[in-house]
Amino acid sequence: MVREHQQELQKQLWNIANTLRGNMSADDFRDYILGLIFYKYLSDKLNRYCDKLLIEDGTTFVESMADEALINDLRDECIENLGYFIAPQQLFASLAKRGEKSEFIVDELSRVLHDIEQSTTAADSADDFNGLFEELDLNSSKLGKNPDARNKLICQVLVHLENIDFQIDNTEIDLLGDAYEYLIGQFASGAGKKAGEFYTPQQVSKILAKLVTLGGGANGNFKTVYDPTCGSGSLLLRVARELDSEGKQGSHQLAFYGQEKNPSTFNLARMNMLMHGVRYDKFDIKNEDTLEHPMHLDKRFDAVVANPPFSANWSANDLYLNDDRFSDYGKLAPKTKADFAFVLHMLHQLNETGTLAVVVPHGILFRGAAEGHIRKHLIENKNYLDAVIGLPAGIFFGTSIPTCILVFRKDRKQKHADNVLFIDASNHFEKGKAQNHLRDSDVDRIIEAYQKREQLEPEKADKYSHVAKLSEISDNDYNLNIPRYVDTFEEEAAVDLDAVATDLTELETKMSAVDADIADFCTQLNIKAPFPLNKELG
Repeated sequence: MVREHQQELQKQLWNIANTLRGNMSADDFRDYILGLIFYKYLSDKLNRYCDKLLIEDGTTFVESMADEALINDLRDECIENLGYFIAPQQLFASLAKRGEKSEFIVDELSRVLHDIEQSTTAADSADDFNGLFEELDLNSSKLGKNPDARNKLICQVLVHLENIDFQIDNTEIDLLGDAYEYLIGQFASGAGKKAGEFYTPQQVSKILAKLVTLGGGANGNFKTVYDPTCGSGSLLLRVARELDSEGKQGSHQLAFYGQEKNPSTFNLARMNMLMHGVRYDKFDIKNEDTLEHPMHLDKRFDAVVANPPFSANWSANDLYLNDDRFSDYGKLAPKTKADFAFVLHMLHQLNETGTLAVVVPHGILFRGAAEGHIRKHLIENKNYLDAVIGLPAGIFFGTSIPTCILVFRKDRKQKHADNVLFIDASNHFEKGKAQNHLRDSDVDRIIEAYQKREQLEPEKADKYSHVAKLSEISDNDYNLNIPRYVDTFEEEAAVDLDAVATDLTELETKMSAVDADIADFCTQLNIKAPFPLNKELG
């Protein structure tokens, strides 16, 4: 029942988005529809919370709006426990009701969103709410050519959202949070490369999350997870979900850390956290360039996951050779290929018992110069690389380039110190029209191969995975190109020439019989055969 309701909710929300956005691009409309859904979530959550507090008083939050002293008390209570406050007359339901009557509500809505942010001033939640709705420019011409047109559209959105039942059996957080993430994925797939930068396909997120939660952390006790290019925050949330599914502590104990360069995506990540029931004091997401202005350098994390922008530009300033993140390696990642800069940054943030899983383009495996130097140092001197997993091409939004997952651990002296696992999953996927997809069976096979590496014979590939000794990698001059280690070539079956000769003889016999029948038929009609027949029939 819950699953059916969730699917119906997702369908309704996507239909609303498609119906109302008109000529606006999916990327532009995304901020409006997701921002307003988030406003409804905050409004409904606070309304229910206040109603519960007022049960013994025999009243409701809305009925108490004239009692200034009571509202002030409720304000303090909400800010302390929820992190924000919305006045009764500013609730989503109130504005939606006015919108249904075609009242002009755009200016009022702008004030409400501003007041929600301002309600957290001087509170512990201030950083997590500051500028949260700044991308929702309700006076933008994208919404309509004039104020009345913009108001009409906003009213339609509010009325449609108010008419949707977001609750079933008190599971509203999970339903709405998952529906919210579904919409993020839908907008990403519809907006191509730009959107793909802030959203990792769910199956890839699942692999990354499983890799870092397979017994990692101090005795499997996870307390922190970090994503230096967190986008919408979906990958961080996936780690919590995997912990829950494994019977370990999940989002209720896990602290989430992330950094995101794009301001609108940064806001989306904070909304996504709150929509999934993560308390404002359990996540710390910053808006800055991670490589140039890292915001969590003093912290070390149990799990690090990321899908950084592929081959991005960065300054590669020589001053970074003195930066603790890069100084041990002697060289910096190239200016036009920051892939290794992200990897080294994440390794710096990883604690001594944690696991790092990161998506990178294949070029990082074999390019020479500075990247070759860094790769050799990581393997020969640091011995942090634990596994290389090749993924199918075309599974990321907006790009068809082949990618791989690198897994790193700092405590490899305890296990697998003398080898690296290679997995070639590039040929295992479901082909799609615009994008290929990893199936559950494909994900399971990758994880199973990673878990069962002890059962693989060193120096022997099984056409899917191979445990390579460090000496083998050294012999390959630290080139990690997967085909060097996993030979997926399938030999063609030998041709049985005797069987082919037999088949040809049988075919000639059948053709002779056909020719004879045609000749006999022509004789009966007293006509000449219209084409040359078998030599025996002349």
